[in-house]
Amino acid sequence: MAPDVVRIAVIGVGHLGRHHARILSTMEGARLTAVVDTNAERAAEVAAASSTRPLTDHRELLDGIDAVVVAVPTGQHREVAVPFLERGIPVLVEKPMSRSLEDADAMLAAAQAGGATLAVGHTERHNPAVAIAMRLVTAPRFIEVHRLSAFPDRSLDIDVVFDLMIHDLDIILTLVHDDVVSMDAVGVPVLTPKYDIANVRLRFASGCIANITASRISKDRVRKIRFFQRDAYLSVDYASQEVEGYRLVRGEPRPGIEGGPIPVERDEPLRRELADFVRAVRDRVPPLVDGQAGKRALALAAQIAEKMESVV
Repeated sequence: MAPDVVRIAVIGVGHLGRHHARILSTMEGARLTAVVDTNAERAAEVAAASSTRPLTDHRELLDGIDAVVVAVPTGQHREVAVPFLERGIPVLVEKPMSRSLEDADAMLAAAQAGGATLAVGHTERHNPAVAIAMRLVTAPRFIEVHRLSAFPDRSLDIDVVFDLMIHDLDIILTLVHDDVVSMDAVGVPVLTPKYDIANVRLRFASGCIANITASRISKDRVRKIRFFQRDAYLSVDYASQEVEGYRLVRGEPRPGIEGGPIPVERDEPLRRELADFVRAVRDRVPPLVDGQAGKRALALAAQIAEKMESVV
């Protein structure tokens, strides 16, 4: 029997995990039963703010729970997620899904063996502005992406491709249903030993080209993706959740262009992501971004990273 109220815990309550806890603590249909962090002081702080109990060992959760959110550092995703999946406990794991395809495969195998839902936290897929693009973009020929951020104090264990660009790779792979046939990629380590800024140009079998820039050393914060398809152009600002669309109108004596801003019902993407996961657990339906989608984005990110290494 599917639970009426999903008993859920958050494992890892650093920068992002504490937001998971904040949202789940008030979400209808969910009950936040615990937060877990190896830093006992941090666990206690977030637990107090979210009206739940603090733990320092995720293994205490293996019984008496319906689902978990895993927001620990990427290198620990497999270690933490697999025991839950093997027991049939659904897991929402933050992006990137794992550090390696081997770890991703282990998580997928555990989910299949346990009959458990595995969702991956590609939050931008839950952005209301992106949802509009998903409906309107049908046959893109050129995609331009800029995802620029100031230098962070987190996620420095992975490079900018896995930290930031992977969001856009997931969206592009969802919209372009073809294989990548060629790529050019360059990355530069500026403030860390890992790539802090990267650019990649992907060519798909359909002829579509995607040009993607990601940076975590920029002065300004930019989150934009633009789609060009026959007779139409669509621009999405992830951060402001604004969409503009224009299309060619053929007529006499000359064609015209019509369009402009498209209304967006704004919402917090992370809240929508968690609501989708809770619904998937409760109603036993697939999540919007499942483990296979997470692996697909990870595989492309790994190919880009390998390409950048080859041109150093």
